[in-house]
Formats: sequence, C-alpha cells, structure tokens
Amino acid sequence: MINRRIALGAAAATLALVAGSAAIAQTKTLYVGMNGGNFERTYTQGVFPDFEKANDVKIVVVPGTSSDILAKATAAKDRPQMHVMFLDDGVMFRAIGAGLCDKLKDGPELAQLPPNSRLKDGMAAGIDMGMTGLAYNKKMFDEKGWAAPTSWMDLADPKFKNLVVFQSAAASSFGLHAFLMFNRIQGGDEANVEPGFTKFRDTIGKNVIEFIPNSAKISEMVQTGEAAIFPLTPTQVATLKSKGIPVEYAQPKEGSVVLSVAECVIANNSEPELSQKLAAYLLSADAQQKAMTFGNGLPSNPTAKAQTPETQARLDQFNTYMKTAVMLDWDAINAKRPEWNSRWNKTIER
Repeated sequence: MINRRIALGAAAATLALVAGSAAIAQTKTLYVGMNGGNFERTYTQGVFPDFEKANDVKIVVVPGTSSDILAKATAAKDRPQMHVMFLDDGVMFRAIGAGLCDKLKDGPELAQLPPNSRLKDGMAAGIDMGMTGLAYNKKMFDEKGWAAPTSWMDLADPKFKNLVVFQSAAASSFGLHAFLMFNRIQGGDEANVEPGFTKFRDTIGKNVIEFIPNSAKISEMVQTGEAAIFPLTPTQVATLKSKGIPVEYAQPKEGSVVLSVAECVIANNSEPELSQKLAAYLLSADAQQKAMTFGNGLPSNPTAKAQTPETQARLDQFNTYMKTAVMLDWDAINAKRPEWNSRWNKTIER
C-alpha cells in the first residue's frame, strides 16, 4: 500500500511538472525594436500589457535609434532576433528596400488608416504620426512686434540674420525636411536637389547662427535669445511649452512634412502569426488611444479618440495640419542620401 501511495505521489508530481512545463512553454516572447526613453515607457507601461495578457506573451523591447535598430535587423537578416520593429519613416523605407519586412496582413485595423499612414503598399504602417514645420521664439517675436512665420522662406528673411537655428540635414530628419521643402520652393524635387544646394547658402544659410546635429540645444538657445526660428514638430513644441519654454508652432503655407514612426513585421521571424497579431493591435484605435494617454502620441488611426478635452483639442489641430502635410519621396532620398550628406557637410556646414 505504501509503495502504491509512493508511486501515485510520484506520478502526480510528474504530471504537475509536465503541466507546469507546458504552461511555461505556452508563454512566448516577442522582441520589439524601438526608440528607448519616453517612447519605450509609453508602450511597456501603457500599450503592451493588455496584449501580453490576452495572448499569454511577453514583449521585450530592444531599445535604440532607428539607425541602431535597422543595423541590428540587417546583421541578423538570415536569423532574425526581433519580431517587430518601429523605425522613423525614412529609415523604414530603407528596411523595406532591403527585404527586412513582411507585408502587413490585411485586416480592419490596417483598412482604417489613411493613405499617408501606409508605406509601400502596406509593407509597413505609421503608428505614431507627426510633421515637421516651423517653430519660433514667441517671447522674442512679441518683443520685436514680429508676426508669426507663415512660410519656409521666412527662414531666409533678413530680419532673422544670425537668429536661425537649423538642424543638420545630414544628421537630422528635421533639417532634411526643411532643406527639401526649400528645394521644392526653388523648383526642385527629391530627384533633383540642385536648386536647394545652389541657393541655400545665400538665402537661409546667411541667417543661420548654428547648425546643430539634433534639437536638444533649442530650448537653451531660445532661453538665451540666440534662436528666433527653427524647424520643429508640434509635439516637440508642446513638450518645450510644458517646461516653460516660450515657443509656438507655425504651419508653413507650403505644407509641413509628414514624419511618422512606422512599424513592420520582420521577415522570416520565429513567430510570424503572433507578430502580425501584435502589429494589427498596435494599429487599432484601442492601442493608439492608450499611446495618446500614456505618452502624448498622435495616432495614425483616425478612429482613435482622445481621453481628455485638452488632448482632443491637440488632436483636432494635428488633423488640420495633416490636411496640407507633404509626403516625401523616400525611395529617391535614400538612393542619394550618402551623396547629399557628403555635399551638405562640405558645402553648407563647412
């Protein structure tokens, strides 16, 4: 009898171990490449948890800049270590061209997106939208009695001599966007940047006090009175204003430039179906409402609703700006970008 009890106990223990192992095996892990900092916190704290719970999955963020994530995905192309990646739109076009992305699966979430949120026939899609326009030092403008800017060509206005701060077009999306809009105004396009390079130094370039690699210095330069006008996004303007920096956003009459963070499912990853399910969820109104609430994101899904009147007002204004926002030809840009960067560094910032 004792031996039988022992045998039964051992069998029960074995079954419990097997059941426990099966439960552990059911919990899969998805690796998502994305920007760190506030963007990572928004998704890990506010967006991913519901999907994890509903699908018995753990989502692990691989943090880095868009260029970092692209490099990791490229290095592991034959044996992907990530499942989904978030990249700035221009970098995403490079990823698609390199064959790193699977086409997003058709579904109601993807169908709800407007055309300017979809990249390359649905190979990727925007999850967080924005645009580059103009921002200005409101305190300085008020003191000088200057009207708010209305055009990209205001950057070349002689009254802003040594008061324009311009992000490097070789290092910053904001600087590249502004340069390409100037180039369009001068008669060029993304396949022909000769007008922009020929005319920039004697127009906008004459007013630039400093070319900066990114926008980190702008708050300091506004407060010291060095910066009057500069390319920036409405979201970054809102962030600076929340810190007491006297800046305002202005939508250029020629249009702002669409700037999105896009997602794609990495080709040949180990969990294609679950990866597609996550990608679809992130395009849903539910997920994007959470991103708005937790991190002030701006949704690509127009059915997403703001949770507060203040956020709704910001969303309404954003949607107004988007009506005149310009989509750039990233295939043309990426084909010539290294050449442009070299020319910019040698002839503009030298």
